[in-house]
Amino acid sequence: KRLAENISHSSNLLYLGRGINVATALEGALKMKEVAYIHAEGYAAGEMKHGVNALLGSDMPTVMIVPDDHLYEKNLGTMNEVKARGSRTLIITDSEAEEIKGLADDLIVVPRINDELSPIIFMIPLQLLAYHTACQLGLDPDRPRNLAKTVTVE
Repeated sequence: KRLAENISHSSNLLYLGRGINVATALEGALKMKEVAYIHAEGYAAGEMKHGVNALLGSDMPTVMIVPDDHLYEKNLGTMNEVKARGSRTLIITDSEAEEIKGLADDLIVVPRINDELSPIIFMIPLQLLAYHTACQLGLDPDRPRNLAKTVTVE
């Protein structure tokens, strides 16, 4: 809830993931848009050399999904870049490494599971963040505007 209070004052958010968790970042950003009406963009951390770097700064909080996997060192480099540009960071990880704690303004540690299943465990705090942010803003996350509960195929 405390993290949601911080985020509720933002008008833009950046979600970063790498590898299989790019989709997790995209889904986290989508949930924030759908229920809290905050502009959020999911982005591949490996593409941080282009475009989105120009947006980083104190007015662009960044949510980073950082599993302790074969891409961990690359994610560490991205975390350093984001911090160097002044963005407030919320890092969601399954790592207990001390180095990650120094890069995170806020840290959520989830249980370590099989790499292929990691998007499931990382999505839980992202959904809760969107839910609590919506509640913080006085919105009903169970009744998002302009969102159909079913999809009709023509």
